Amino acid sequence: MKTKLLMLILSIMSFQVTKAFSQQLTVRGKVLDESDLPLPGANVLVKGTTIGTVTDMDGNFSIEAPSSESTLVFSYLGYISQEFPVGSQNSFEVRLSPDLSELDEVVVVGYGTQRKIETTGAIASVKSDELTQTPVANVAQGLQGRVSGVQVVQNSSAPGGSVSVRVRGTNSIRGSSEPLYIIDGVQVSNGGGVNDLSPLSTINPNDIESVEVLKDASSTAIYGARGANGVVIVTTKRGSAGRTVVTYDGYYGVQEPAKQIEMLNASQFAELENEVYNRVVFDNPSAEGEGTNWQDLIFRSAPIQSHQLSVMGGSQKTQFAISGNYFDQDGILISSDFKRYSLRLNLDHQINDRVKIGTSILGSQNSNNSIPTGSTSLDGGAITTSMVGAALGAPPTLKPYNENGEFWPFADQVDGGYREVVNPLGLAAITNRTASQRILSNIYGEFKIMDGLTYRATFNAVLQNDLNDYYSPIYIIGQGDRNSNSGSGRKLNRDLQTFLHESILTYSKAFSEMHSLKFTGVFSTQSDQYKINQINASGFPNDATLNEALQVAQNITASSSRQSERLDSYMGRANYGFKDKIFVDLTARVDGSSKFGQNSKYGFFPAVSAAWRISEEQFLKEATYISDFKLRASYGLTGNAGAISPYQSLATVGPGSSYNLGNNYVTGLAPTGIANPDLKWERSFQANFGIDVSFLDDRFNFVADYYLKRTENLLYTKILPESSGYGSIVGNFAELQNKGLEMALSAVIIDNALSWSVNGNISFNRNKVVGLDGDVGEAFVNSYSVVSVGQPLGVFKTFVFDGIYQTGEEILPGSGSRIGGTKVRDINNDGMISNDDQVITGNPNPDFVFGISNNLSYKGFDFNFFVSGSVGNDIYNVSRYTLENPLGNRNVLAGLENRWSETNPSQEYVSGFQGGRLPISDRFVEDGTFIRLKNLSLGYTLSNLKGFQKIRVYLSSNNLWMISDYSGYDPEVNSYGGSNTAIGIDNLVYPVANSYLVGLQVSF
Repeated sequence: MKTKLLMLILSIMSFQVTKAFSQQLTVRGKVLDESDLPLPGANVLVKGTTIGTVTDMDGNFSIEAPSSESTLVFSYLGYISQEFPVGSQNSFEVRLSPDLSELDEVVVVGYGTQRKIETTGAIASVKSDELTQTPVANVAQGLQGRVSGVQVVQNSSAPGGSVSVRVRGTNSIRGSSEPLYIIDGVQVSNGGGVNDLSPLSTINPNDIESVEVLKDASSTAIYGARGANGVVIVTTKRGSAGRTVVTYDGYYGVQEPAKQIEMLNASQFAELENEVYNRVVFDNPSAEGEGTNWQDLIFRSAPIQSHQLSVMGGSQKTQFAISGNYFDQDGILISSDFKRYSLRLNLDHQINDRVKIGTSILGSQNSNNSIPTGSTSLDGGAITTSMVGAALGAPPTLKPYNENGEFWPFADQVDGGYREVVNPLGLAAITNRTASQRILSNIYGEFKIMDGLTYRATFNAVLQNDLNDYYSPIYIIGQGDRNSNSGSGRKLNRDLQTFLHESILTYSKAFSEMHSLKFTGVFSTQSDQYKINQINASGFPNDATLNEALQVAQNITASSSRQSERLDSYMGRANYGFKDKIFVDLTARVDGSSKFGQNSKYGFFPAVSAAWRISEEQFLKEATYISDFKLRASYGLTGNAGAISPYQSLATVGPGSSYNLGNNYVTGLAPTGIANPDLKWERSFQANFGIDVSFLDDRFNFVADYYLKRTENLLYTKILPESSGYGSIVGNFAELQNKGLEMALSAVIIDNALSWSVNGNISFNRNKVVGLDGDVGEAFVNSYSVVSVGQPLGVFKTFVFDGIYQTGEEILPGSGSRIGGTKVRDINNDGMISNDDQVITGNPNPDFVFGISNNLSYKGFDFNFFVSGSVGNDIYNVSRYTLENPLGNRNVLAGLENRWSETNPSQEYVSGFQGGRLPISDRFVEDGTFIRLKNLSLGYTLSNLKGFQKIRVYLSSNNLWMISDYSGYDPEVNSYGGSNTAIGIDNLVYPVANSYLVGLQVSF
């Protein structure tokens, strides 16, 4: 009986198992994105069970479903999850749509992240694909026109050239107005002269995942003494759990000069020379013909290329991202180029449930060959120190090479009659090469002390070394001008070390579904050391060794310097949220710097902000067309420690005169600076009012901010009476104000097989000098730019051009002019020309700047174009001032063919006159407004290729066209680099180029 019962039970169990297995189904399929591209690593889960899998590199999956009644759940980060019942199907093709709100939900803020709906400050975010849409050498170039409230000026278009960034205007007179850059927690500075390599060019833009720009005091006060100029937080790409993805991204292209400036040809120049010197310099000017076009000799078609290989992936415990990049750009001016080799490693490892460690390491090797462009001189100095100026001013009657094909100095041609100008090919022969090695490293450890309480320790280092090699050869000097000092060389070594430790304690707690609290506390200590060693030499026997054997020169000098500084900081922040409707943030930071006076070592920087999501109120919840509606307000204080270098608060000494002691010359020390124990921070008080509105399920998003920023205690150089024994003292004497309005709009116009999205922004900023040193109301920066109370920074103050003195006309005293020379207006009607007749004639600050990008896609095709511009800014065209002066010995603009003469009473161009001078007038103030097609690209993505996740090929053109009335090479320029007071000045700077590229992106 027992045996029969056992047999019955086994039979029933066997039947049930067989039945169960007979119902189990094998389901296969593919998961695609909105562009029909495979999604590797997508999750496929049987709902209500632990049965799951992930898709392979081609988006394929296979899973065992328990029964036909099972439901499969498909999900992928940043996409809307979908569910499908199995039923009788054994094959699925699933397309996931992007979850736009999810993609934008989290933004990076100082020392952490926030959900986008929680942000109370003015923060803008730019994603990687936007930054690299236009091939750029550094991250700042990629921001141009893409962020409201941010103005980016390409001071020089040289490879790796100088870039200036202003967030909500210029905030300092004497110091830096560049924002603080945070790259994976490591701080990087931007600055330098117009011919210097931009420090940001050492960072590979292709490594960047996103950039957040913190603009108002609420978001920047957490950086205290360094936040007054805004903060740019750069996050690089990191690995994620899932299949390892290998990506190649590269392009190759050609750059072409965008424009040449028309100059007199050789025949026209010969006629002018005969007129200027009032004698026969050229017997038959017409026989000279066109002559030498020097611009053709210095400009060239130049290649540009970039190649990057990245590997990203990891497991649930360890994620990694490794990349290597090679960037090579030759300049459109001969002898200029920039090369960058970079390696990046991002590594994160979860040791256990409580401990996580990781690192970010970026190393780069950079090589920059620069040529002299840009000048701060007028007339002759500009022509001889800039390659562009030398090419424009070079007489077309002269030759670049002699009959033997050798370089021919102008001093050796025409009996030395043109030694005041230089052969531009000689400037190209000067070696000025800088090799830079840079390491940015961040190591962190994160410890979960208890639920909601986390401690994070970071250790950051920036190690940089620059070696500059300079050599000016003897052979570019005319035979008759060579002497014992001919030939000059230099070795310059700069070493920078920055070490930063930060301890960050974070506590977050949610109380039911109504209240949320988050507290952040930070202690940081940073030290910077900067060393320079330099050897200069002149008087070489020949050019054989260049600057590699400075000891063979007759004259050798050496110099060295070293400086260090330290910054200690303490910060606290509290974030409170109520029902995802009301948010309040409180921030306070204390900074202590070694750079400031004994009585003002520490500064306190508080801020408060709040936001109200009106869309969460009952009266708006029924308005289904409104996705989100938020009002924001903030007020706070930030500082600027970058305004001065170390030791300015101390009484300093330096090398003085030489003294004869015991028949030996000894260099003495002399006082160089007076102590100021009250020297302190520049302080910016900023109020901000903002609105964020989203419509129609986030298809349309609008952001607007109005701000008022007042900067006090500006560091300014005060001139002292001679009786003090010192020329000047640096102190907190000046005051500035910036106010403005910025707006941004993003819209998904079409979201079908054809998709079309638009992003646009516009920014208005008004800058004004509120106060200077005591009773001083105005100070000239150079011959045409002034800092004046009640005016914007850098306005132009000049005489007013009033035509040309005609035959028989009375020449006003003090004008220094002549018949056929420039006439300027007697503004005060006193019958003479003096400095009192100079008035404000131009403003280099734009009325507004803007950017508009359009992105279209259809099936595998994508088409993008990006337009940016600046409206209402003026430029002082110093190049034109120099090249409109027909004083002899150098070429001038082609327009001077129509110069004044007794038979041609021109009111525009003066007559030729030996050694003549032009007054500084508004004739050379030009409208710098421009609208530029920054980028135009067309791509096609190949899908459904076995073994590949994506293959995209594209064509791209940059700076394709521009609308502008400016007569120079390009209106986006500044010869004074990142100066705060000498703005909008064009003096023979490196011109912009058009580029045409073909690119390839492959993922597998």
